[in-house]
Formats: sequence, C-alpha cells, structure tokens
Amino acid sequence: MHTSESSAVGGGKGVGLGLALGSALAFGGSGVAAKPLIEAGLDPLHVVWLRVAGAALVMLPLAVRHRALVRRRPALLLGFGLLAVAGVQACYFAAISRIPVGVALLVEYLAPALVLGWVRFVQRRPVTRAAALGVVLAAGGLACVVEVWAGLSFDAVGLLLALGAACCQVGYFVLSDQGTEAGAEAPDPLGVIAYGLLVGALVLTAVARPWSMDWSILKGDADMNGTLVPAAALLAWIVLVATVLAYVTGVLSVRRLSPQVAGVVACLEAVIATVLAWILLGEHLSAPQIVGGAVVLLGAFIAQSSAPTKGSAVPVAGGGPERELTARETAA
Repeated sequence: MHTSESSAVGGGKGVGLGLALGSALAFGGSGVAAKPLIEAGLDPLHVVWLRVAGAALVMLPLAVRHRALVRRRPALLLGFGLLAVAGVQACYFAAISRIPVGVALLVEYLAPALVLGWVRFVQRRPVTRAAALGVVLAAGGLACVVEVWAGLSFDAVGLLLALGAACCQVGYFVLSDQGTEAGAEAPDPLGVIAYGLLVGALVLTAVARPWSMDWSILKGDADMNGTLVPAAALLAWIVLVATVLAYVTGVLSVRRLSPQVAGVVACLEAVIATVLAWILLGEHLSAPQIVGGAVVLLGAFIAQSSAPTKGSAVPVAGGGPERELTARETAA
C-alpha cells in the first residue's frame, strides 16, 4: 500500500514536471516567432496585444462554460488577468525599451527566488535548503545565459519595470496554486486562464491602442533568418502554442507540483528561448551561455527532486503531498 501511494506521488510529480517543461518550451518559443513580426514593422506592444487578445478569443467558449467563476472568484480572475497576463507582458516590454534585454530577462527571472520568499516569509511555510540552492544555481546560470556582463545599464526606471515583471510572474505562480486543497470546490484552472486572458486583453487594449496598428503586415511574409514565413502563421503559433498551450500546461504544472518548484523549472524558458533563437534565427550561443544553460538545468533538477527537511510536516519545496487534480480538471 505504501509502495502504491509512493508510486502515485512520484508519477504525479513526473507529470507535473513534464507539464512545466512543456510550458517553458511553449513560452520560450514566443520570442522566436515574435521577433520577425517586430522586425517586419509591428510595434512590440501590438504583438503582445495580438497574442493575448487572440488567445482570449480561443478560450472564450471555456469562459462561457465556467461563467460561475465570475461570481465565485472575481478577485482571483482579476488578479490573474492583471498580473499573470497583462502585468508580466507590459512590464517586460516596457523594461527592454530602457535597459538591455539580457538584464531585463535576468531580473524578471528572479521570480522563483521571490516565490520562495513569499512562501517562507508571507505564508510562513518551511522550504528546503536544496530548493534554495536550486534557485541560486538557476539565477547564476541565467546570468551566463543572458551574458549580463555584456551590457549592464543602471537606468533606475528600467530596472524597476523589470522587477515589476518579476513580481507579476510571482503572482502567476501563486495565483495558479489557489484552491489546490479545496477538492471539488477548487476553481477550474482552464476557466481561470480564460478569464485571465479576457481581463488581460481589455487592459492591454487600453495600453497598446491596436487601432493604430498596421494590419497589412499580417497579410505578408516575415523574414526568419533568410526564410520567408507567413506573418499569419507566426501569429497563430504565438497565440495557440506560446499563449494558450503555455498557460494551460503552466497552471496545471503548478497544481501538480507547487508554485516555487514550477517557478524554478520555468527558468528553463530563457534557456529554451536562447536555443531556439540559435537554431531558427542564427543567434549563436557562446561557451558561457552553454555552461549557464547546464547550470540552470541542474538548479531546476535539484529544486524539483529535493528531499523533505526533517521536522517539517509539509516540506514546501520538496513538492509536499501529491496535489491531485479534481475530476473536472482531469476530464479537461
């Protein structure tokens, strides 16, 4: 009996890790598809608006299906839309307009460390030393991946915007974990994502002002390292894979793991994005970037597989007890 329970827990964590890796892969591919569109003439904020608004339309049937969430969990839906969708995107793109992309990305991916801080000092729950070590390794590896030493800027506003993106990403992981212990009363994650995208689309509409966008660009081709690709195909990838699939697998991974573990695995997005840019855009990796990617992978593995600390009933960063999905989520 004990062996069966252990196998179920291990299997659940394995599925959660797979979902987290899938989410990182999907999110990591967004930049590779978006960059040719931006170089073709689209404003970065317009690309973000197209991404979120398109995904909101795709998820609209689920929003209608789970319309009871508007009455039951309005604060959760509003917070997810403002932080996990609109906040991360808007703060990050605003930050890279003032500071180097590598610096902004490194600051944003301080989110896993901030998640641990939230769990330890706000929720007052224990964390393992191994998980903390994993975060340190992941952050150090990211510094190599983005080659932060290549162009550091001390623009205070830009750094604050990047930190804002990191804080919003913390909101994504923490809000994704809401209701995991509520059983059948837990809010359906797909419904939360659907309404979060709707809220994010409304907020970004006011910021991006899509009525000023050059829509004709979407009818032509975009150059991807010498290869012409239909702009509409790139947009479809960004909407369906880099947003819908990425958010769905990301939220479900948090339900299977925990916010801080999923947050560390999500650091792989930076590594994946760099590798895809190398393959598809011809942006070659340097030796420090390859080493940094390996360190990020090591840090994520250590955090995910960390053993429970002694004397801790619920070792937060060790994964804790298996967080079973409700029957409604499993069916979805």
